[in-house]
Amino acid sequence: MDSLSRTFLRRFHPQATTAEWRDWHWQVKNRMRDMDSLSRVFDLTDDERRAMEQLGDRLPVGISPYYASRLFSDPSNHPLRKTVIPGTAEFVHASGEYTDPLGEDTHNPVPGLVHTYPDKALFLVTDFCATYCRYCMRSRLVGQGTFLPDPAMWEKGFAYLAAHPEIRDVLLSGGDPLILADDRLEYLLRRLREIPHIEFLRIGSKVPVVLPQRITPALTRMLKKFHPLFMSIHIIHPDELGPEATAACERLADAGIPLGGQMVLLKGVNDDPAVMKKLVLAQLRARVKPYYLHQCDAITGSMHFRTPIQTGLDLIRSLHGHTTGYAVPHYMIDAPGGGGKVPLSPDYRIGREGDEVIFQNYEGKSYRYRDANPDRLD
Repeated sequence: MDSLSRTFLRRFHPQATTAEWRDWHWQVKNRMRDMDSLSRVFDLTDDERRAMEQLGDRLPVGISPYYASRLFSDPSNHPLRKTVIPGTAEFVHASGEYTDPLGEDTHNPVPGLVHTYPDKALFLVTDFCATYCRYCMRSRLVGQGTFLPDPAMWEKGFAYLAAHPEIRDVLLSGGDPLILADDRLEYLLRRLREIPHIEFLRIGSKVPVVLPQRITPALTRMLKKFHPLFMSIHIIHPDELGPEATAACERLADAGIPLGGQMVLLKGVNDDPAVMKKLVLAQLRARVKPYYLHQCDAITGSMHFRTPIQTGLDLIRSLHGHTTGYAVPHYMIDAPGGGGKVPLSPDYRIGREGDEVIFQNYEGKSYRYRDANPDRLD
């Protein structure tokens, strides 16, 4: 337990023990979910209070004590604050925003299963998250009780997957699959492993950084049985990778699970080159390969989070050549309506003269490369 966790525990849960803090069930039980519990910890602004009063049946609030402690280094102004505490900007519907920006509901052959790409399928196994991100592209579903962990629903998913031999790769998501009990998660993985043509299993999760106590030795022992198993961890700010979250990632890596960092580009959170560099290097130190930097999806009420695409291109350029290539993620945008992920990259080419391609390096210096031309050997 680091100093932030220790200070938070003493101040806001003085009757709780260190053992309880390290128990993920205690963390879930003591999440902040309403105005009263939030007000105990945060000095809510008028805008945040109005948002909480108007929230209704929208994306709920849920902040674990552990994750709240990450914000407490600067509780009034921490950039992560607006990602978990609602503001009235969520209620503004700008042009080009959608409740289902990825078109998942149009690629939904059976409940809980999304089949957009030819050889991949997305299996939504629960709508519960330890912490609800205010920019969530699945906010129409998560936290609403619309797809609770339901073996009957899962069976329909297994049947669909078994009937489609072109599917080699299944991603468990939701909600957050790691919030399931070990036996339920093991059941899911075992049933998927029984389908002969499914080669790769993946889990998408934010749990390692919002609820690191969940990554127990028992969980990692169970996960090891289902290799090749990959995990994509949703990480958006370097402060999410404190000692406890880093240790959780290391436990997963020690179990032989390749870890990829899934970042979302967010205005005022990680859209600064210095913050982004700190974020990707913190991931590498935690044995997480920065994998994707996602342009924030055009979910309804997300304009205050979204940056111009050029911002993402500039961030990638600020990393290329200025740090290890392992730290440079792919910049991706999901084509609205279900078109899938499209990679975006800075263009270093200046032009072409005859067989020579002219380009810039990371320092902005120009170079020429004679392109291959099989018809000319001179």
